[in-house]
Amino acid sequence: MSKEAEIMKQTIKECEAPGITGEDKYCAISLESLVDYVIAKFGKNVEVFTNEAKEENVNQEYTILKGIKMMGDKQIVCHKERYAYAVFYCHRIMNTNVYMIPLVGADGSKAKALVVCHLDTSAWNPKHFAFQVLNVKPGGPPVCHFLNSDTIVWVPN
Repeated sequence: MSKEAEIMKQTIKECEAPGITGEDKYCAISLESLVDYVIAKFGKNVEVFTNEAKEENVNQEYTILKGIKMMGDKQIVCHKERYAYAVFYCHRIMNTNVYMIPLVGADGSKAKALVVCHLDTSAWNPKHFAFQVLNVKPGGPPVCHFLNSDTIVWVPN
């Protein structure tokens, strides 16, 4: 099987798998289905956020600046999946906060990055990558992480 076929197979597996406890998930295969999902969950009065950078794909160190903003404690996060056409893995995980983090790069360029903090990880797989990296267990401290630049976050107004 080709590498591309393996990646597509993995995307299908992720989309068909049941969500974890407290997670509402949906794989959108078009922009229309993505918007329909968000409207069904939050109504039409929503804000959308993505990472903001002047230049994409600049590999440099960043420093976190003052002015971190909590964007909400209810959100739908849509991750772009690797597939032959646009597929977004959208989900809501209860007890999760989303933040916009102001950054400055080593070259002086400014950016804003989205971070989510999962406050309750008790239902997560104990073998989850985050637990290995942070050396913590499910149900322990919050797990926070930056979102990729191809991720979209929807927050109700």
